[in-house]
Amino acid sequence: MFRIGLQKILAFSKHLGTTQKLTKYQACVHYSSQLRTMKIDSPLFKALFTPELETLADLFKKNGFELRIAGGAVRDLLMNKQAHDIDFATTATPDQMKELFTTEGIRMINNRGERHGTITARINEQNFEVTTLRIDVVTDGRHAEVQFTTDWQLDANRRDLTVNSLFLGLDGTLYDYFHGVDDLEKRRVAFVGDAVQRIQEDYLRILRYFRFYGKVSVEPNKHEAGTLEAIRQNAGGLAGISGERLWVELKKILTGNHVKELVLLMIELGVQKHVGLPEAPNINQFKVIWERVKDLQPHAITLLATLLENEEQMMNLHGRLKLSAFERDLGLFLVYYREQYDPTRDGIRPLQEIVINSKSSRAFTQDFCVELLKYSGGQSLLAEMKDWQQPKFPLSGKVLVERGIKSPKKFQRIMGTLRQEWIDSGFTMTSGQLEERIDDVIKGIGSPR
Repeated sequence: MFRIGLQKILAFSKHLGTTQKLTKYQACVHYSSQLRTMKIDSPLFKALFTPELETLADLFKKNGFELRIAGGAVRDLLMNKQAHDIDFATTATPDQMKELFTTEGIRMINNRGERHGTITARINEQNFEVTTLRIDVVTDGRHAEVQFTTDWQLDANRRDLTVNSLFLGLDGTLYDYFHGVDDLEKRRVAFVGDAVQRIQEDYLRILRYFRFYGKVSVEPNKHEAGTLEAIRQNAGGLAGISGERLWVELKKILTGNHVKELVLLMIELGVQKHVGLPEAPNINQFKVIWERVKDLQPHAITLLATLLENEEQMMNLHGRLKLSAFERDLGLFLVYYREQYDPTRDGIRPLQEIVINSKSSRAFTQDFCVELLKYSGGQSLLAEMKDWQQPKFPLSGKVLVERGIKSPKKFQRIMGTLRQEWIDSGFTMTSGQLEERIDDVIKGIGSPR
């Protein structure tokens, strides 16, 4: 591997109009050995060719622009996995793509990616994200200012990992610029070129490394020392990344492979304190709960809650990652109830009562209880909790109105007492049985002051 000379890069970029923006550091491009190509012809590859994709491919071909599948979809196909969310790369500029699509009457949607070179075309009911080849001209560790190019290797060079720097032509030709195929065969996860440089271009790549390690690697702890040291030295850069971007990656790490090992490694490298977790998370609790839930498909928040001591730490996590209301409330629910609820001692009835009395979404609360059962070791009750159909309280408030109960406070106390009796009966009391209890309940409550 060698660095291509600065003058050569500057000369190449001159016709792009980017010379004034390139710095010596940014112009140094890592080149590996010569391009390697091979042909693939698998059923999974052939299955990608819908009539809509054929239309897209023909459009680019007849106008003299090359179109290739890029990144993750290529990696997945080589791993014999069905490719989802297929991205395309092209030598056409965004303006040229817009002209092509407009001429052919093809609708374009979601123009937010245009400044980075991405045009989304919609053919019938299928969307295609197509991005112009590009190089990063200026990076600040969070975002990049890009310049368009027609050089596939320059575009491959700006990608994060070797296994993500592959391109696949629509004729089945695979283009491998940085030994990505070899790394996939070895289940090796490595940055393209220098790990420090790649990370400093976008610190989110630290989390992407762990995410793709979980997708690619067979062994849980086969990391390269140089890669881990680069992450350790640059973990602080994650502090400048938005919480929303962090959470997208963290969720995928926590629902992938090698979760236990990757979480512990991230803590060892000092990553956790920059993504909203406490500096000294509860590692022992995490290890114990992980053994309980690892085969139960726990929610990502369920795993993060194991690392937290209290509700304040949960709210700090929410503040950093900008969690959804469901995710925030699930975390608070688990942190609060994990010390109070014991499935062996309490059974399922207290959880059903929590759902029935919930002032928020009962469906959400039922999901919270399912996660609490996983967390607390209540596997034997999981199926019952998941399938439980929440019964409707059979007594109408009209009955109390007809009896002349006008005081709101008295009305609420009577209904609350009757509802609790219904819950205590295992939700078996009928409306008639509850009506028979009204007089005794009124006497027991007495007249409100």
